[in-house]
Amino acid sequence: MIVAVIGLGLIGGSMAIESRKSAEVTKILGVDHHPQHAQEALELGLVDEIVSIDQLGVADQVIVSIPVNRIGEVVMQVLDVLHPEAWVMDSGSTKAATCRLVDTHSKRNQYLAAHPIAGTENSGPSAAHEGLFAGKTNIICDHEKTDSRFFEHAQAFFSLLGMKSVFMNAEDHDKHVAYVSHLSHVSSFLLGQTVMDIEKDERNIFALAGSGFESTVRLAKSSPDMWAPIFEQNTEHLGRALQEYIMHLQKFQYLLMKKDTQALHQLMSEANKIRPVLQGIALQNGSKEAKSTQYAKMGLDIDS
Repeated sequence: MIVAVIGLGLIGGSMAIESRKSAEVTKILGVDHHPQHAQEALELGLVDEIVSIDQLGVADQVIVSIPVNRIGEVVMQVLDVLHPEAWVMDSGSTKAATCRLVDTHSKRNQYLAAHPIAGTENSGPSAAHEGLFAGKTNIICDHEKTDSRFFEHAQAFFSLLGMKSVFMNAEDHDKHVAYVSHLSHVSSFLLGQTVMDIEKDERNIFALAGSGFESTVRLAKSSPDMWAPIFEQNTEHLGRALQEYIMHLQKFQYLLMKKDTQALHQLMSEANKIRPVLQGIALQNGSKEAKSTQYAKMGLDIDS
């Protein structure tokens, strides 16, 4: 079986690594519009050969892991050249716009819309590593539109990655990730910007920053090349999430200015009710190490 990966960064590169564990995989092809990324992926052994999209007619499975504003267009190009027994999936963290576009293709049943909820703040081929997806959740959208044969192949692939799959429609997916993933990144980016603006002397930041600041602002290191298109594609749902978040910030500011410590205590106590949710996430991730890591990151490790 020949696997092709389009986009040789953290997610695509890590999927290439895991694909080699299958005895059925004989070759891994790579596609990347950054020449330096393509060369690096070759040198790291993530892929065996660099090709172009129009050469993917030989591929049996194609993984598209690129910025979300280009996924729909690229999936359409892949479907144009795929042979009848091959299938293509994407790993984008927005789904509605991509699914609407791909729904118009005559080979729609050879496409699977997926969102593996895994990642780090790092990017590029060198960020790829084994075990990235183990124990994590994979969201599959509009799966009834995918041919049952390819759906079974996809399920086997996600099992190889060590992922658990859940199912929802594309619109619901985008609404939910706006709150649990995209809002977290906006908050982290802007917290980082706020601190940098106020603390012009960076030595003070390094001297005073503890693990709480580090874990909260960690996502601000994420790639703007990836996240700007995500925010653009999920503007409606993210805008609503931001509006609610700003409302809570304004309420907190008001109580702070009033020095209403009792009300602030009550507000924080209400927020503490998320603890069982975080415990559940940690338990799903398995090990004691995973639990402590998930707590340290406040459940924000939802990065692609």
